[in-house]
Amino acid sequence: MNLLHAALLGIVEGVTEFLPVSSTGHLILASRLLGLEPTEFVKSFEIAIQLGAILAVVALYGRTLLARPPVLRRVLAAFVPTAAAGFVLYKIVKRYLLSNDRAVLWALFLGGIALIAFELFHKERETDVEDLGEIPYRHCVLIGLCQAAAIFPGVSRSAATILGGLSLRLKRKAIVEFSFLLAVPTMLAATALDLLKSAHSFSAGEFRFLAVGAVVSFAVAALSIRFLLRFVRSHTFIPFGFYRIFAALAFWFLR
Repeated sequence: MNLLHAALLGIVEGVTEFLPVSSTGHLILASRLLGLEPTEFVKSFEIAIQLGAILAVVALYGRTLLARPPVLRRVLAAFVPTAAAGFVLYKIVKRYLLSNDRAVLWALFLGGIALIAFELFHKERETDVEDLGEIPYRHCVLIGLCQAAAIFPGVSRSAATILGGLSLRLKRKAIVEFSFLLAVPTMLAATALDLLKSAHSFSAGEFRFLAVGAVVSFAVAALSIRFLLRFVRSHTFIPFGFYRIFAALAFWFLR
């Protein structure tokens, strides 16, 4: 890996982290296209680089969490199931799935079909929950369980939480914002766990690559968040479903 690779992967992470297309899946596939071998550092980079995108959420929404304790409590309630699943499955995911291109491509492809099928039948109602502070706690836990499925690369944390929230009758903008906020403890925990286990083996140059990737992903993610909030005001997620299918097929033939 070099600094250009780190910056390019930072762009990929910033663009895809909050879109329902799987940032981890895109990072894995982009790394392969760049000719990077799935070494332990590259696997850790694909996890830790998400810290930059998460800091973009903190910069944009930090006051919301601090000023509204009911929202913070609901985010933490949703985080618990994901934290439990991540702690139990961390070794399996990093050892076997982060280097399994085929599993990522299948998850991208099937996730695209699921997005399209869901949106064709889902209709938002006036009575759907709009205020994040009014989401029932049991629904928060269920959204957290949906997010836990994204431990498997290619599923997409954003897609899983958004589809889960829409199924539980949250309004589109509400679940998108809740997904942003839920990403903060989720990705901070994932990054901290990986760095705790792996950082001792990184060289000074590798830490520099992580810093460059994180800074680039922070800047790009801030733009991506604003784009998605504007997009959901008048669009469904069907275009992302078609994109996932196309991306999976394109990567399949480029392997």
